[in-house]
Amino acid sequence: MVYLKEFGWVKVFSQDFKNQVRHYIMWTPELEELRAIDRSIVKKIHDQHWLIERFHRVIKQFCNIERFQIRNEQGIRNHFFCALSAFVKLQTMKVEGLIDNLYQISRELFVPIVRQFILDNA
Repeated sequence: MVYLKEFGWVKVFSQDFKNQVRHYIMWTPELEELRAIDRSIVKKIHDQHWLIERFHRVIKQFCNIERFQIRNEQGIRNHFFCALSAFVKLQTMKVEGLIDNLYQISRELFVPIVRQFILDNA
């Protein structure tokens, strides 16, 4: 536990990760709750955080939520809805065993198209 001037008490955890040390800082307003935090709680919170990071990666890389040329409000709402629908469909396909991972469907869709483009224009 460490006291930060003008903030209060925090609990710091460190973890070796791929030749570097990562630090995690936990804080609660109640000092007793802070004392009760241990590595298992930090791991649980980290795992939840990692699920959120995976969601952001998928929705950006596979659902193209950031790539749109629309500027009006309704178009932006439609694009976001379609991107979220695509995310749900991909997760459903994964749960049902139709795809092993999300990169598989990307390869199946785009590799043949890129191959054909190269052959047509070589």
